[in-house]
Amino acid sequence: MSVLNAKVRGFRLIDVIASGLLIALVLGVYLAKTIAGKERAEIAQVERQIEIEKTRIRLLQAEVAHLEQPSRIEALASTYLGMTPIDAKREVTPETLDKTVQPGVAP
Repeated sequence: MSVLNAKVRGFRLIDVIASGLLIALVLGVYLAKTIAGKERAEIAQVERQIEIEKTRIRLLQAEVAHLEQPSRIEALASTYLGMTPIDAKREVTPETLDKTVQPGVAP
């Protein structure tokens, strides 16, 4: 009597083993597809979050560009701090910088 011809409750042993392997394979594929579906959903959610963050970054960059406009900063400085642009005759070049420092005064 060989393993291929042995019978268990009227079924050949090889058929019982093959059926068990087939059921295990089907369950394995089902579980793999279920796990892959969950991961696919998580990936889609992360991609949506990335797009939302990219949109937020673009909005913040636009806001920074607006807030850093020289004309806006100049208007705020003159309104709240009383600052005005320097007259051209008060500007100093690097060559004349040593003449503007008073002797005997520590910087």
